[in-house]
Amino acid sequence: MSFFDEENTGQDNMNLPDENEDFVEQIKKRKREGIEIPLKENTQGMKNSTYLEYVKLFHNALPELDFEEIDISTTFLGKSFSAPLIIDSMTGGTDEAFLINKRLGQVAEKYGLGMGLGSQRAGLKSEKLVESYSIARDVAPNAFLIANIGGAQLSEGLSTSDILKIIKMIDANALAIHLNPLQELIQPEGEPRFKGILKKIAILANDIEIPIIVKEVGSGISADVALRLESSGIKSINVAGSGGTSWAGIEKIRADQQNEHIKSRLGELFWDWGIPTALSILLVSKSVRMPIIASGGLRNGLEIAKCLILGSDLCAMAFPFLKKASQSEEELERFTKLILTEIKSTMFLLGAGNIKSLKNTRYILTDKLASVIGNYE
Repeated sequence: MSFFDEENTGQDNMNLPDENEDFVEQIKKRKREGIEIPLKENTQGMKNSTYLEYVKLFHNALPELDFEEIDISTTFLGKSFSAPLIIDSMTGGTDEAFLINKRLGQVAEKYGLGMGLGSQRAGLKSEKLVESYSIARDVAPNAFLIANIGGAQLSEGLSTSDILKIIKMIDANALAIHLNPLQELIQPEGEPRFKGILKKIAILANDIEIPIIVKEVGSGISADVALRLESSGIKSINVAGSGGTSWAGIEKIRADQQNEHIKSRLGELFWDWGIPTALSILLVSKSVRMPIIASGGLRNGLEIAKCLILGSDLCAMAFPFLKKASQSEEELERFTKLILTEIKSTMFLLGAGNIKSLKNTRYILTDKLASVIGNYE
């Protein structure tokens, strides 16, 4: 996930002019690969998992509520959501991305969900690519849309004026800054330069009016990093833990295609690198006082409910939405309805009539997750 280009950053030459047709085609090719590789290749975690299987919930045989009465609406950063779900940042910058973002935007609007866009750096570099992002706002005038730029780009000097252009591009309700050191390390065109990012995040948080969300792209956020981010003035953290799509794996495949031997070996070595999603939620939610978004390998409504119970305020999914959006509008809508029904069904079986009640549900941790938390504490 975080990586059907959404987290596919660090690939655009900041100095090339908009009229350079070759440059535009290079961007579109990279964005296309960010969509095609996870759809065609197995880029999921190999030996790791989200650790959500180690979160056990208690069945309630006396729920004392009717299924139709269950309310899955919630609020986040002052915005109302019909469900605790965001379509996570994925793509932009190519014709395929235009169609995918159009379909995703339509679903976000219809079902009252949030939606993140892929890294918008490509839109800064070429006016021709802007529409692949702005289409989301065109079809989702009322949805909570999240603009997106990479931390590495802040480090290399992306200006506040450029950030404001990115925000205006989709009339964004929030800005996501994604941290992807592992991806930048392995990516053939990567820019693994992260010095000074925290200070620049703090400056940006003071300079812009909309809230900033800092997110990983599949390797998780630790408690120490969360505390440092909290001090910067951001408003939310998306933990984006490991256990789902591996961007190290995606970049390894790209490295293989470009005969980058060392990059390929690094991708193989660090394919499963990261903090499992469930563990990251627990560590971050117990360390900071700000809304938490859970993502990283979530595949169904039961897992979403578990994340909310562990301490997240919203959940985000990327790969499952990408897969369905690439198939058809009908498949995407069918999947969206299924996920929302699965959340509601889990709440019914727990006797939770609303999200607040769900978050107060008792649970136990088992096996690896219980062991790690026990050792950490």
